[in-house]
Parts: sequence; C-alpha cells; structure tokens
Amino acid sequence: MQALRFEAVELGQDAARLRAEVRAFLVEQVAAGALDARGDFVSGFSAAFSGALAARGWIGMTWPKRYGGAERSALERYVVIEELLAVGAPVAAHWIADRQSGPLLLRFGTEEQRQTFLPPVTRGTCFFCIGMSEPDSGSDLASVRTRADPVAGGFAITGRKVWTSNAHRSHFMVALARTGAAGEDRRGGLSQFIVDLTSPGLTIRPILNLAGRHEFNEVTFDAVFVPEARVVGKIGDGWKQVTSELAHERSGPERFLSVMHLLALAVAAAGRAPDARVRVAIGRLVAHLWTLRRMSLSVAGMLHSGSVPELEATIVKDLGNLFEQEAPEHLRLVVDPDAPGASAYRQALEDVILDAPSYSLRGGTREILRGIIARGLGLR
Repeated sequence: MQALRFEAVELGQDAARLRAEVRAFLVEQVAAGALDARGDFVSGFSAAFSGALAARGWIGMTWPKRYGGAERSALERYVVIEELLAVGAPVAAHWIADRQSGPLLLRFGTEEQRQTFLPPVTRGTCFFCIGMSEPDSGSDLASVRTRADPVAGGFAITGRKVWTSNAHRSHFMVALARTGAAGEDRRGGLSQFIVDLTSPGLTIRPILNLAGRHEFNEVTFDAVFVPEARVVGKIGDGWKQVTSELAHERSGPERFLSVMHLLALAVAAAGRAPDARVRVAIGRLVAHLWTLRRMSLSVAGMLHSGSVPELEATIVKDLGNLFEQEAPEHLRLVVDPDAPGASAYRQALEDVILDAPSYSLRGGTREILRGIIARGLGLR
C-alpha cells in the first residue's frame, strides 16, 4: 500500500511578486480586448494570447534555457497557471505542449526531439494534442488497439483516436499505439510517437459538443508513416511514460479552477448582503476550493522535487472534478441568475452547465480514477 503525501507547500516572496506581475498583465489584456474570459480552459483557444504569454517567458517556464525555457521553479509556474485559469484566460493553444508534451520530451525524448520541438513551443508557435482515448476504450489505456507496425525507416500507424481536444488546430500529436504483445497485465507493448498532423493518411473529423462547439475530434490513421526518429523513449515503454505524463495532467489547478470564474461572478451577483443560505453555500464551495488548491500545490511541489506522485495526482483530479460538477448545481439554486445586474453570471452559469459533464471524462473517467486510487491504497 502506498502512503499518501500531501505535505504543505508555501509560496515565497518571489511567487508573490510574480503573481502581481501576472495580474497586471491580465489587466492589460482585458483593456486591449484580448481576453474573452471563459471558465473552461479547453475552450479558450487563442494563438495571439499564447504568443503574448510566450513573450513574457511564461510558456515552458521550468524548462532549461537551452530549449527556450526560463529555468524557473514549478511553484512559480503554478502561480502563473493559477492566475490565468482564475480569470478564464484562453490558454488552450499552448496548454498540452506546456503541461505535458514538453515535460514528456524532457524526460524521455532524444536531444534531437528536444531541440526540434521545445523552442517553438516556448515561442508560442507550436501546439500539441494528445492521442490516447479510442472508441470502445475510454480511459482504459491498456486496451489501446491503434497499431504501429515497423516499416522501412520508421512505423506505419493504423487506428483511431477520439475526444482529441483541438487536434484540428494543433501541429503535432503524441500518440499512444500498440507495438507488441500486451502481456498478462495488458500494459506491455505500448509506445509513444510524435505525429505530424499534416501527414498523408491522417484524417481529423470534428465531434461537436452539446453547445455545438468544435473542440473534440476523431483522428483516423490509415498507415500513417512516422519516422523512427519520432519515437518517444523506448519501444514498449509507453505505459511507464504515459503514467508519468498523467501526473502532470491530473493534478494541476485546471482540475478545480474551471469554475472559479463562475464562483467570482456568483459572489458579485449575490451582492454585499446575501442571505444566510447564500453565505453557507458559497462558504462551503470556497472551503472545498481552498482544500483542493493546497492538495494540488503539494503535488506541484513533489513534481518540482522530481517525484512522480501518480496516486496523489489522481486523487486531486477525482475530487476536483466532483467539485467542478457540484459547484454550478449549488450556485444555480442559491444565486438568482435573473437578478438585476447578473447577466454575466447567468452566461457563465449556462456555459459551465454545458461543459460540466465533460469534466469527469478528461484525463481519465471517475471509474478508472477510483480504480487507480483503490489499488494505490491497497483496497483491491
């Protein structure tokens, strides 16, 4: 049984100064009309905004300077991400590359891969997406059926990926494919590949969500050639690499701050003298939010120290998704969206209610996450 670790992490004066800098930048962006705030970090895609962040050195912040990074701490990066998410900034363009594809290449990639992909990511000109989920597989990555077969000079990938966020606007995908036998635990024979999304034989089809927006995609591979130089890590080590990647994906503040914009607008709409029912509901949500923040910050500290806190990250995601889905339900019952001056709150509430069903799907469904937690705690 793995012992849980959620040690307290304190942010110092450097982080406080950085927070003030980020807030001033966001005020400038709002004044310039460049920030059309939305709660859902996946929805706000703006290459221009990503470029503005890159100019400040806020993409690839923790990466080595030789790859375009700023060599700042994971906790400083956490401060920047927290401030961006709190106002619903449009970060989706660079999000995947900054959060997990870049760290994946830093840990498992070749030097040629790092030199090729990381500098343009830090300049805000190279966007990545993730090719994990498949039809009939969901979050069960061990059941991946997309195959990568050896051919002269590389591999030919055949199969399908679904729910691929922003594939239609990205340049590359890190795809998980089967290259060998699964073995008894079904975790063997998996490998990761960097796929150029303009490759012959690759088709991207939209999957519209309930609001009619195009964020998700189905990506079909018909013998898509990937050079051997675009294999990430070692053939057959895909499972180990993916699980380390998911620690970055599952534990960040995006797992509970997607509703921060809504919560702030609800407080404003409630006015200066809300009744006891409103105060209790908002107080409860704020308490949950602060607890999740402390847990997430603890995971950021572990990642900064070189640990791979898979279990703790999974717990943060599960509890964070529960909070994100409960928050709009509680708020809509106690804060009147039709009250005078509450139009912004009403619009945000409508957006979050439409987005909320997807919160517990991204990065692993609740059932899969709780299975991981149960195994980590020795309960199964």
